[in-house]
Amino acid sequence: MTSEVITLGCRLNASESDRIRAMLDGRTDTVVVNSCAVTEEAVRQTRRAIRRLRRRRPDARLLVTGCAADIESKQLAAMPEVDALVPNTAKLSPESWGAGHNAAALPPIIAHRGVSTETTARTRAFVAVQNGCDHSCTFCVIPQGRGQSVSLTAPQVLGEIAAHLEQGAPEVVLTGVDVTSWGHDLPGAPRLGSLVGEVLRAFPTLQRLRLSSIDGAEIDCELEELLGGEARVMPHIHLSLQHGHDLILKRMKRRHSRADAIDLVARLKARRPDIAVGADLIAGFPTEDDAMHDANLAIVRECGVVHGHVFPFSPRPGTPAARMPQIDPATIKARAATLRAAVAETRAAWLASLVGESFTVLGENDGTGHTPHFASVRLPDGMRGGDIALLRITRVEDGLLIGERV
Repeated sequence: MTSEVITLGCRLNASESDRIRAMLDGRTDTVVVNSCAVTEEAVRQTRRAIRRLRRRRPDARLLVTGCAADIESKQLAAMPEVDALVPNTAKLSPESWGAGHNAAALPPIIAHRGVSTETTARTRAFVAVQNGCDHSCTFCVIPQGRGQSVSLTAPQVLGEIAAHLEQGAPEVVLTGVDVTSWGHDLPGAPRLGSLVGEVLRAFPTLQRLRLSSIDGAEIDCELEELLGGEARVMPHIHLSLQHGHDLILKRMKRRHSRADAIDLVARLKARRPDIAVGADLIAGFPTEDDAMHDANLAIVRECGVVHGHVFPFSPRPGTPAARMPQIDPATIKARAATLRAAVAETRAAWLASLVGESFTVLGENDGTGHTPHFASVRLPDGMRGGDIALLRITRVEDGLLIGERV
């Protein structure tokens, strides 16, 4: 059996896993769990993945890296299934995987912090433009695992995108831990909007450019212009919103208010009415009462959130929120369910409104595809992953758009 890498968590982890696979170079004796620690459930999933992998590969050397390997190091190191931990800061070092002998053949990285520039071919190419986070949201443990924010330079980003396009990637996604903080550590402190503009100018044949989760408080004027009016920037934003009540946002140490979020969405929709809004939302944050939860539900409707990631709050080690008065788990679970239902209702109405319209759809390798607004579509016969085709939407079935070629 070949080497194996199991990925949990974010798109940045997925990008980094590609590089780890390249460094393992097909060796048969090593398996890796690239872990996540964003929630308590993510850590449980990491432990389950470790146990499953050990049962399936009893003779392999099992290594664990990723955020949980730093944040939950004692817990994971104590598991009998685990042979060793590789710290997040060392996960992109060839020496961590015994690959020092061929390191020169691997794609370049920022050596001191490891922002991946792996160029494995994908239907959508994920380009990690930065890593880490300088903010101190009271619920978030990720800075403990990722450290401070560090950015690729614009030439490094352009070089990676060029490699992806040479391999035929039809869509590029700019990703990172805190994407909208890109550039603050570079000479002149450029903003993300300037990078997006450079990408579009450098690659006039790039058809689709997308951003991963962004912080509305950090959207600069140039980026807002491009989101609102540039056809090659997909009409889809995913906001790190987190909550819909001002007092909870303050206790989270977020840098936006409820009104700020609603105003941002309103401005973007005024310029680009078809833009689809996604959001991360936390249910059951400490001290949240019924009225605060109602405000969380209401912002789903007011911002028209159709792509929702709902997280039941779980206290993370060493964070200020873990020391705040906690909500009982049953209430958290119930509030998360109602939040998901609110997003599902908004999403169902949005999908129904797309029936009869025609969109360019990028095919994925699993038989589905995505419209520019990131609505999921079941591919018609004969359409494969990597294809882009104009489809007319005929109906909605089990949450998927069904389309036919125009």
